[in-house]
Amino acid sequence: MSDGTRAPVADWGAYKRLTPFLKPYRGALVVVLAISLVSTMLGLAQPYLSKLMIDEALLRRDMGALVKIAAIMIAVTIAGFAINILASYRYVALSAAMLYDIRAALLRHLQTLSPRFYGSFRLGDLVSRMNSDVSDVQRIASDTLLSVVSNLLFFVGCVAMMLWLDWKLFLVSVVLVPASLATFAYYQRRLTALTRDMREKGADLGSLLVDTVMGMRVVASLRAGEHEVERFKGRNDAFVGAMLRMQVASFMTGALPGTLMTAATSAVILYGGWRIIEDGMSIGTLVAFMTYHMRLLSPIQTLMGLTSGLASARVSLGRIFELFDTKAEVVERDDAVALDRAGAMRFEQVAMRYDRDAVLRDIDLTIPAGSLCAILGPSGVGKSTMADLMVRYLDPDAGQVLVNGRDLRAYRLDDVRREIILVDQSPYLFNDTIAANIGFALPDVKREQIEAAAHAAGLDGFIAKLPLGYATRAGERGMALSAGERQRIVLARALLRSPSILILDEPTSALDGETEQLIAGRLRGALPDATIIIITHKPAMARMADMVVTLADGHARVEQRGEMVDA
Repeated sequence: MSDGTRAPVADWGAYKRLTPFLKPYRGALVVVLAISLVSTMLGLAQPYLSKLMIDEALLRRDMGALVKIAAIMIAVTIAGFAINILASYRYVALSAAMLYDIRAALLRHLQTLSPRFYGSFRLGDLVSRMNSDVSDVQRIASDTLLSVVSNLLFFVGCVAMMLWLDWKLFLVSVVLVPASLATFAYYQRRLTALTRDMREKGADLGSLLVDTVMGMRVVASLRAGEHEVERFKGRNDAFVGAMLRMQVASFMTGALPGTLMTAATSAVILYGGWRIIEDGMSIGTLVAFMTYHMRLLSPIQTLMGLTSGLASARVSLGRIFELFDTKAEVVERDDAVALDRAGAMRFEQVAMRYDRDAVLRDIDLTIPAGSLCAILGPSGVGKSTMADLMVRYLDPDAGQVLVNGRDLRAYRLDDVRREIILVDQSPYLFNDTIAANIGFALPDVKREQIEAAAHAAGLDGFIAKLPLGYATRAGERGMALSAGERQRIVLARALLRSPSILILDEPTSALDGETEQLIAGRLRGALPDATIIIITHKPAMARMADMVVTLADGHARVEQRGEMVDA
């Protein structure tokens, strides 16, 4: 899966893969199943009580039996109603808990995937899978699956009662079942394929909307509004067409087999009436049989109607599990050791390729602990790739990156990400306050710590001018602030964590020279013992460095105290 466009295969095996998520709830699900069984038995008792009312009370003119049977019917109805509510409530609660587990597991898995995955997978498709597909599964799990179980139980019970009442009449009632099932199977297969197509068309539409909204400034500046509307119309028409085809197939899946089954009712009435007249079958038996027969149609039609939901959920599960099947490029070893504090970092014969292009070739250099290192070079020479290797977003194709003399792959990932922090060249802020963005994911952080980090990042003067100060909201993706302000807030977020190694990827690209010098002067004071690595294309930022690494053609030249060394 390279671009997020390949249609996932949706088969019934997707449901089997839910087993690990079902296991924690096995006991509770068994209880719900037992409650549903009791409810089904109560429902099956009512038609038989109707037989007794006709044959034992009405035809015999027995008022006492009539009152007794009527009381039993009322009690059974009330009990069935209460038990149905209990079963539905418990099952919805269980399904919601189980699907939270799926969402949480998917979110954790996505956090293990490399930047290359997010660079190639369409954002709209990813959001569609995490939101629409998981919501579809949740809807089906909370509504459909319990209905499937209860209707299957009721169907089996109805068949058993009909056989017990009159097996000959039962044979007449099921004569059209084979044709009904064959029709159902045909349209069910067609429905699955059309549902998958609709999901893909929906993902195309979502991706276009995300691209257009995120690039709205470009659209407006190039007067491309109508162009985008036309693109939207084309993809929307494709989505609507796929949806309508799916709806037709969904209707045919339920309606045509149901119509065939309804035709069998006429045959039952005709044959049953003849049996009463010619063969002495009781009226109560025919009434009870007809009630079971009509109730038999209900679960069949319900199950057939549910196929569209099941097909949709099956496709959604296939799309969700395709994300689960995306292998993480970086995996923590079973025997990983703790990293208490990161010291010297060494690149030892490191090589890295993207597709067939070599980005880094046999890089061999050491960045001493506590030093200030600048990595220079034009765009596209591998500076950001080196940063991704340092925080282990990627592993090298050859060679190794060592910290404290040990391969970075030997350490626990959580320790690596705690001690080595990368500030990306594209700063990302959450739609929250400035204080919350600086103290992100640190629930116990104190206000004075946030203010100290903001001062080190050169933010205190800017924040002092804001009416709400640190309570000012950053806006969606931080767009309420300038690019330079976003960069400084993200820098403060990193400084607050006091890492052993701080990597800054183009940290001052949106800052003026004066602010740049201010921040550069404060960095060492904020992290006196840390290793600071600055990736930049500005030679001015390199003048304060202890060592300078210049990348060109996949190789590195190291300048340290006047010496120039090839690496």
